[in-house]
Amino acid sequence: MKSTTDLNMVNAYIPGRARMEPATEAMIARRDALLGPAYRLMYEHPLHIVRGEGAWLIDPQGRRYLDVYNNVTSLGHCHPAVSEAICTQVRTLATNTRYLHDTILELAERLLATVQETDLAHLMLTCSGSEANDLAYRIAKVRTGGTGVIVTDTAYHGITDAVSQFSPSLGASVDLGPHVRLVPAPRLYHAEGADLAERFTHDVEAAIADLRRHGIKPAALIVDSLFTSDGILPEPAGLLKGAVDAIKRAGGLFIADEVQPGFGRTGEYMWGFQRHGLSPDIVTMGKPMGNGQPIAGLLASADALAEFGKNSRYFNTFAGNTVSCAAALAVLETIEREKLMQHAAKIGVLLRDGIADLATRHQSIGDVRGAGMFVGVELVLDRASREPDRRRTSQVVNRMRDKGILLSACAQGHNVLKIRPPLILSAEQAGMVINALDEALAETLHDV
Repeated sequence: MKSTTDLNMVNAYIPGRARMEPATEAMIARRDALLGPAYRLMYEHPLHIVRGEGAWLIDPQGRRYLDVYNNVTSLGHCHPAVSEAICTQVRTLATNTRYLHDTILELAERLLATVQETDLAHLMLTCSGSEANDLAYRIAKVRTGGTGVIVTDTAYHGITDAVSQFSPSLGASVDLGPHVRLVPAPRLYHAEGADLAERFTHDVEAAIADLRRHGIKPAALIVDSLFTSDGILPEPAGLLKGAVDAIKRAGGLFIADEVQPGFGRTGEYMWGFQRHGLSPDIVTMGKPMGNGQPIAGLLASADALAEFGKNSRYFNTFAGNTVSCAAALAVLETIEREKLMQHAAKIGVLLRDGIADLATRHQSIGDVRGAGMFVGVELVLDRASREPDRRRTSQVVNRMRDKGILLSACAQGHNVLKIRPPLILSAEQAGMVINALDEALAETLHDV
């Protein structure tokens, strides 16, 4: 099974398509020669960034770009509290988890306190979300004795060999594993009145049955709880319960991938799965955990982890190092001290409502949806057919870049504007996004 979506090529720079300044062309050529052909640049005109400050990225000429795409620096670029925590710790001690240190224990206590309503009991640390999902899959295989994985049809869960096999958004050039089954993401805008919870449960049950028919024991259902790469699909809350019950009846685990929805981004809860009233077996986290510092990890129930912990050594040299743990603690403290979840809820409503209001003037806006500081804007050729307008979406993304607003696109049709501002985004900055989008939609109307 292959997907026609290629995450690496969405809004990518394509050599020769646009004319560049000589200095930019030279830098791109130097990069290509040194880094090789596998890397990608964003936007028709790639950006050269030398500094970050809050929600802003700044180029060598001092031009400022409002970054409403980069989820990694969830508190904004170079947040003073996180930067100070890193500098203080790196001047004191930078070492690994083979030694006792308080910081990792305090971090574990603080994270587990956010999921007290669940059975989650232990923290394990990695350096990236890909590693976290890879480790979660290893644990699931040991716990269940199975290998089968169920994911949504445009999901992204990481780039390790194991995880890339169940990340269909990586595109047709990255083969899905024979142990992987895809189910349609719950696209409310295209549901035509169907009960999405019932449909999603049925699809997961069918995937479980197909795995078994082929002699494959189910190990896990892994879901990004906001279906980010599938197009940002937050509603209806609670829709996952039946599917989670189905995988558990089949002996598999439920893994909530919180790399993108986690750390207060929804404005309602610390974690996206909490919107669905669930108790996952494993929750994975990514680099937003350290505001960009390479720290990630997972929370797991005692039951999920028992056999793996007994029989499999886990050691990741600098995952959980003192510097990264200090950064992660600073992130948690900042979210609480600055009341960033409440702020995300408030500004997120302003952003969504403002963009929804644009739909009265721009017929290409088919749907506006989101939760907190996560907004998806689906662009269509016409509202009757709801056919995706991929070409215009790409034009809008690049026009917004020219206006100093950085965002991207996602979804099966490459037609959903993906807006993920830092949690610190101000009301004034939200207004800038809305105004620039209004202009970009008007200007691209003549290019279609």
